[in-house]
Amino acid sequence: MYYFIKGKLAYKGENYVVVDAAGVGYMIYTSLSGIERSGQVGSDITMYTYLNVREDAMELYGFVTPEEKSMFLRLISVSGVGPKAALAVLSVASPARIASAIITDDEKLLTRAAGVGPKAARRIILELKDKLDTAELGIDNGEMVPEETAVMNDSRAEAMSALVVLGYSASDAKNVLMKLDEKLTTEELIKKALAALM
Repeated sequence: MYYFIKGKLAYKGENYVVVDAAGVGYMIYTSLSGIERSGQVGSDITMYTYLNVREDAMELYGFVTPEEKSMFLRLISVSGVGPKAALAVLSVASPARIASAIITDDEKLLTRAAGVGPKAARRIILELKDKLDTAELGIDNGEMVPEETAVMNDSRAEAMSALVVLGYSASDAKNVLMKLDEKLTTEELIKKALAALM
């Protein structure tokens, strides 16, 4: 219903912010990184939002970047993972690092999130990796990522998959990654590539 809400940051709570948009104060639940990166109270802010409707409540969840919102939506698509668990995952790592963890079967990173045990972490990896292997990796739109990554080392290939998960085209991701030092770790490659792509 709401794609984003833009206004003044009126208040920062423990797990939410309040945005004053045209005189209406929106209480928006967000990750720890979202609270840290939301700026000072009184500053302008844009939160990319998701409205969660339950029988007994309507809750707004918000993110400082579209990438964070995109990863949140992927996480809550996993059976048994609700908005609070998804926020907990986003509180322990960036969207790029989470994507990398899913691709590399890194359960330990996911279980660092409050309320996410080994079973939930395995479910996240299993269900999202399946999506990454099809439409999420560009296979449905003709950008055959497995062929693209065949000429890359493991770190670059993993980084490229993570970038495609975050919405970048396979060709753009490959062009940037091939200019970076192949000795960098997957996480370093993702971080540098994101900086260049933004």
